[in-house]
Amino acid sequence: GGLTGLQDKRVGLIGTGATAVQVVPQLGKWAKELYVFQRTPSSIDARGNRPTDDEWAKSLKPGWQAERVENFNRLMSGLPVEEDMVADGWTENFTNLYLGAGAKKFADLDLPPDVLAEVVDLDLMKKNRERIASIVNDPGTAEKLMPYFRHFCKRPCYHDDYLPIFNRPNVHLVDTEGRGVETFSDRGIVVGDQEYELDCVIFATGFDTNVRASRYTNVGGFSIYGRDGLSLADKWASGGRSLHGLHVHGFPNLIILSPIQSAYAFNWQRIADGQSEQVAYLITEAKRRGLRAFEATQAAEDDWVASIISKSGVQVEFLQACTPGYFNGDGKLPETAVIDGAYAGGNIDYFELLAEWRKEGSLAGLNLGPAD
Repeated sequence: GGLTGLQDKRVGLIGTGATAVQVVPQLGKWAKELYVFQRTPSSIDARGNRPTDDEWAKSLKPGWQAERVENFNRLMSGLPVEEDMVADGWTENFTNLYLGAGAKKFADLDLPPDVLAEVVDLDLMKKNRERIASIVNDPGTAEKLMPYFRHFCKRPCYHDDYLPIFNRPNVHLVDTEGRGVETFSDRGIVVGDQEYELDCVIFATGFDTNVRASRYTNVGGFSIYGRDGLSLADKWASGGRSLHGLHVHGFPNLIILSPIQSAYAFNWQRIADGQSEQVAYLITEAKRRGLRAFEATQAAEDDWVASIISKSGVQVEFLQACTPGYFNGDGKLPETAVIDGAYAGGNIDYFELLAEWRKEGSLAGLNLGPAD
């Protein structure tokens, strides 16, 4: 609130993803005119945000946060739970898509599992479009806001104020029909043969998720060098190579935290927690054993890469058929998508694997000793 400096401004915003969905409702309330430039729409479902009940909050027992995190993570990993403790749009849609709830509607059709999964997905997106039509008054604008792709082709969005804001006379959707903004002029933005005169432009164009090894190596603006002057960029030029996604042969004492050959979750806190636990163990053990260095052996690295290649790639065909977005490299899925992928067994299996590795206690797969 309080965006008084925009009250006499014509504002352009590029993007309709997770950032824009949060920003557009506020801009629409304050700007004189708001133009939202859309390449492809996002799915926008109800968020159902509401105040927390004080009595319910008082009833929570110590450790409730971790319990809810794990409950959400199990559901979003396709594992059943006794109770959905989060019960939001994420868990509801995932339960419908991957835990059989949505399939009950089509049980009498006797469809093959892969066909049934697609039918359930299409039905979920149909409901999403019907919701848009029920909220946005102008049929033309509503149609342009409707997503026509599988549910997880783009990161799904949940917001209660994004769609209604397009009913305001000062808010305009500029649909670029998948092309995106073409150019800037001295006075604003050009789409097709139309120029939109603007006073300021806001970029809600996403961020680099670093899911490709070739990008990860230079994202910090500096290079990492290992033994014999080998750079991580050269080592990973043809894709990531690691043990557990954390250690790289030839790079002693380097620990990498990323989803590359590691774990992925929709709630990144779970990944940060799990990786931090592993890092804390490694540092503690190195100090306890008086080690000056540890690094992946070549054999352990080769074995882990082979396991990533053999188990990953299950999403490649799905993503190749999706609308452009950061999940699929803007429609150009890189050749390294499989080798750079997260552990396909899922983050629960991945962290159980690390827990067993710690329990075994020998630091298997690591060379231990002084650095050269």
